[in-house]
Amino acid sequence: MKNIHSIQNELFLKEKSLLIIKAMEEFNQNEELFEYPRFKSFRSGLYNEKFEPIFTLIDEKINYFKGGYHLDGDRAYLIVKLPKERYFGARYLIMQNTFSLAEVYEKIFLILFSVVILVFVLSLIFLQTFAEPFKRMNETLDNFIKDSVHEINTPLSIINVNIDLYNRKNEPNKYLNRMKAASKVLSNIYNDMDYLIKHHKLEYIEESINLSYFLEDRIEYFTEVAQMKGITIQHEMQPNISVMINPKKLQRVIDNTISNAIKYSHENSNIEIALRVEEQLCFMSFKDYGVGIENVNKIFSRYYRENTNKGGFGIGLNIVKSIIDDAGIELLIESKPKVGSTFTYIFKDFFQK
Repeated sequence: MKNIHSIQNELFLKEKSLLIIKAMEEFNQNEELFEYPRFKSFRSGLYNEKFEPIFTLIDEKINYFKGGYHLDGDRAYLIVKLPKERYFGARYLIMQNTFSLAEVYEKIFLILFSVVILVFVLSLIFLQTFAEPFKRMNETLDNFIKDSVHEINTPLSIINVNIDLYNRKNEPNKYLNRMKAASKVLSNIYNDMDYLIKHHKLEYIEESINLSYFLEDRIEYFTEVAQMKGITIQHEMQPNISVMINPKKLQRVIDNTISNAIKYSHENSNIEIALRVEEQLCFMSFKDYGVGIENVNKIFSRYYRENTNKGGFGIGLNIVKSIIDDAGIELLIESKPKVGSTFTYIFKDFFQK
């Protein structure tokens, strides 16, 4: 199939051949001195029946002896058959022009480049249009969390203070334990929202923390929450393991992991927490026996909740992911649906007394 440039070149040579033929006809009519037309853009010549040149401006040997348009490498030829015994006894008028693919490639490149730019621009417009509802939803949720933090802070503080005062004056009972557990769950949610709002604005300074003691303290804090579902937290820890990290960040990691383990465990089951050193690495693991995780890759997305029946905002593990990535802590997750999950945090920088 002829390309556009080839067709244009053929039409150009046909047009110029008509000019030469017209000039020769005018000479036959007027019988004046004939000056063969010369053009800068192409060459031509008159040939006899045996394709021998009568007069030609073409230097190369011609390989085509049939009428019509032909291509030979980078040259294009148009062979026009002339009437016998006219035009100086010439039988053929041959036009030659240089056929360069550079212009064709240039046009093709410009077309393809234009198409790519158009597709890119349309893709950006489409993605922006497609992502706009999600962007607005995230902004709405962020604004909701900011407003909620301010509204929750005062009443939550009053609840915790009064629970402590009541606990000092009265003997513990199941109703009080339930209130304490509920307030701790609410405090964990509040701390997540507060961190989410402030972590870009505040500088969290690292310090040496006794991870063994810190982890044991957080386990004790969540024991009453676990007892609401009949869950027992079992732990086995090597003593005096210390790490360099900000305590608020470490608390968010541990609290969210224990909170999720309680939330997604079956009632009357166990949660196993271990802290150990092996092969110059520190492993902190949390194993639960519960619903498990269907899609591990999605659980760190903000506002994603795999099980909407369990409540929450879907921000806890998103916070955990940002903290451990920033601190260089590796996380391994083993999970099987309807069986349970194990979260293992690996600390490379630690020391043990």
